[in-house]
Amino acid sequence: MTTSQPVDSTPVWVEIMTTQEVVAVGLRTILEDAEGGLTITTQGPLDAAADAEPDVVLYDVIKLHEEDGKELDRLLTQTASCIIAVDRTLSPVLGRRAKDAGVEWRITLGITGDELVTVIHETVAGILDESAVALEWDSAEHLGEAAGLSPREGSVLGLVVSGLSNQQIADRLYLSINSVKTYIRSAYRKLGVSSRAQAVAWGVQHGFPVDAER
Repeated sequence: MTTSQPVDSTPVWVEIMTTQEVVAVGLRTILEDAEGGLTITTQGPLDAAADAEPDVVLYDVIKLHEEDGKELDRLLTQTASCIIAVDRTLSPVLGRRAKDAGVEWRITLGITGDELVTVIHETVAGILDESAVALEWDSAEHLGEAAGLSPREGSVLGLVVSGLSNQQIADRLYLSINSVKTYIRSAYRKLGVSSRAQAVAWGVQHGFPVDAER
């Protein structure tokens, strides 16, 4: 695997955050076997300080299905690392949660090895806005848009459909319980429904993912 980028001997630290070992191994192998251009490490420089931060974090949104999102919030608000979401197109609610948290850029698991290395080059060079590979979140792309739902209403409705309580939604999205209720009621009005069961039925019929375990 090669790139046309100039060689830079300074290692670029790309942290891979996922709960799925096969994804971690695949991404790590692609990055560490890349030839030419940058030297990429997924473990961090050996001489790095204890509080050193990765240059780039590839954050698999599947973590938001199993964790509370506080780690992502810390990365976004307390580090200078560039966060790129590894989006799951079959679980759009997770992608919207990452976007709502503040992640600006995303890639999908359908990306090729060469494309992944190119994205890291573009990140380090500060030219992600010119990327033909990394995708910038489009605020117009969200489930429920055709019914007039705002991105936040769509996110809240998605969690309702997934079976979360109002308090769980508030905790997940860092909202007050009253704000969650407001979003739910405004979504009800736009959808023409009057109960949670009706809203869930509408969501299922219109492509909102359902948490089978719930």
